[in-house]
Amino acid sequence: MNGLTALFRPELRSLQAYRAATYESGLLRLNANEVPWASAGAEGLNRYPPARPDTLTARLADHYGVGPERVLVTRGSSEAIELLVRAVCRPGQDDIVICPPTFGMYAHYAQVQGAGIVEVPLLADAGYTLDVSGVQHAWNERTRLAFLCSPNNPTGNVLAVDDIAALCDAVATRGLVVVDAAYAEFAPNNDALMALLDRYPQLVVLRTLSKALGLAGVRCGALLSSPDVVDMTGRILPPYAIPVPCETAVLAALEPAARAAAQAQLARIRHERERLSARLAALPGVRRVWPSDANFILLEARDAAALAAAAKAGGVLIRDFSDSAWTPGCLRITVGRPQDNDQLLAALEA
Repeated sequence: MNGLTALFRPELRSLQAYRAATYESGLLRLNANEVPWASAGAEGLNRYPPARPDTLTARLADHYGVGPERVLVTRGSSEAIELLVRAVCRPGQDDIVICPPTFGMYAHYAQVQGAGIVEVPLLADAGYTLDVSGVQHAWNERTRLAFLCSPNNPTGNVLAVDDIAALCDAVATRGLVVVDAAYAEFAPNNDALMALLDRYPQLVVLRTLSKALGLAGVRCGALLSSPDVVDMTGRILPPYAIPVPCETAVLAALEPAARAAAQAQLARIRHERERLSARLAALPGVRRVWPSDANFILLEARDAAALAAAAKAGGVLIRDFSDSAWTPGCLRITVGRPQDNDQLLAALEA
């Protein structure tokens, strides 16, 4: 048993994988209790998908530049967060570290699992940078996972790759460092983060197709890590997890022409992000607009409730984070199409 495998729950280490019905080319399939007909408009969907989506795994491995043995396909990156917490944390015995303000699902899944939650806030005065020494100081014999988000949600900033590497060095085999990179495609130089996977087997990077490829309704993501982490985490993923229509949609989105179109859309989002940020910063009701490397903008308002109400009166919903101790007075705004952003600005400038 290597150091990383020992981090996982002991009952999981001895868990025997469920043996799903197999497929063999050219053979009649009467081994999976499927019915021999499909519902109207659902041709072929009377058959289960493969227990594990090998074709999709290979395509995502190519897309992210890693070997297929380092990819676990999940139903969005949120499922990968849940799987990691369930696989590693023993209820009432193990803890996770989170760095608020950050994505709320890390704490949510820890609470569901009965794991402890240790908060080491990002350094707001330094632009919401990672407090590496604070995380190191908080780490003890109960700690199993550290969840980081880069670009961070809701602040929009990228965490320094050197800080992530320093934390991986400090943790070594005592736990896993998980970087949720859901918004990586909107930021520059995300290849630097991916390069760390070759150096640190204890690093986990989460990616999603929901954002940059516009497939939020498909619910497909990927956990990228060392083969041992992928294997152990995948033991609690049920068979047939990725529906056939979802796999078909993702494979189509990974075709060269579709990827080129997505890159063009990303450039438009970045342009609109800068335009929207500048216009928002000029509003008298806005104290500060934080720099963003994501597809959203965090701003501090003089009266967050009034600004959110003005947006709603103009037919636009924005996210209110003003009641959080970590983001007082703040609102988060997703960057939309030019006409969407113009509608928001007209509402707020009025």
